[in-house]
Amino acid sequence: MAFIDELTVFAKAGKGGDGVVRWLHAKGKEFGGPSGGDGGKGGDVYVRGVRDLNVLMRYRTSPKFKAEDGNPGSRNEMTGKYGESIYIDVPLGSRIVKKETEEEWEILEEGQEVLVYEGGRGGYGNAHFKSSTNQYPDQAVPGKKGEEGHIYIEVRIIADVGFVGLPNAGKSSLLNELTKARAKIGAYPFTTLEPNLGAYFGYILADIPGLIEGASQGKGLGHSFLRHIARTKTLIHCIACDNEDLVNVYHTVANELKAHDPELSQKPEIIFLTKVDLISDSVRAEKIKELETLNIPVVPVSILDDTLLKEAGDAITSFLQQS
Repeated sequence: MAFIDELTVFAKAGKGGDGVVRWLHAKGKEFGGPSGGDGGKGGDVYVRGVRDLNVLMRYRTSPKFKAEDGNPGSRNEMTGKYGESIYIDVPLGSRIVKKETEEEWEILEEGQEVLVYEGGRGGYGNAHFKSSTNQYPDQAVPGKKGEEGHIYIEVRIIADVGFVGLPNAGKSSLLNELTKARAKIGAYPFTTLEPNLGAYFGYILADIPGLIEGASQGKGLGHSFLRHIARTKTLIHCIACDNEDLVNVYHTVANELKAHDPELSQKPEIIFLTKVDLISDSVRAEKIKELETLNIPVVPVSILDDTLLKEAGDAITSFLQQS
């Protein structure tokens, strides 16, 4: 199933119901005073946050929404039924933009609702116009049209931990082993074309697709990747041990994050030295010492070593509890 992280939809609020001309009917008096009711208000268009990362898939083939129109008024000054509002569900972390006005909102909590387009007001019935000088008004007002327009939805994942690093750093494999997330893996760049999520003892881990130098300027799949790191609470830099210059690899990714958003460089971070099963213990010690010059906690990990895998998981939970 493809992951959709941006989508534009069209939405239309309901039209207000028309006001009506009606008359009281009493015994012995065919036409009494005016009794036409007002029309009901049209339904509104809301955006609502839900815990479903793939909810936008529902709208891909039919990205149009229409709230219900209000009903016309009726006799005895009865107001017409209000139209049902419509709710467009979006994943938590979504940025919503009303394209006509450039108003925008962030959806950060489950159940959070934002009114985007208002339904039209119901028209007045003839009872509304009764006065001392006009006791038998025969006019009524039609309902107003509802607002309408286009809504741009951009998903920015909210996660406790984001695995970042160059392509083929072992992020997806690590996420799979820790959370059984079943992310696609392979020995070629950009295997991960969308973020993958998994739960680890209640914490949400996200495998952010691999970055390359120049990602902040849009190279590779840069912009579509970087947006998902914005709301990640903690970063884990995955650096494969088979790289020649580990510190340079760290700075390559860190510089792209900072260029995209300086606040990303302020997030708590750990380094995972991955694929350490490929090297000897002595070489591993040298590489760990090299990375420790960055003054960032370094954790060696291999998906083929259950002890190291558990230690990596413990490091995540301990770090999050202290952050």
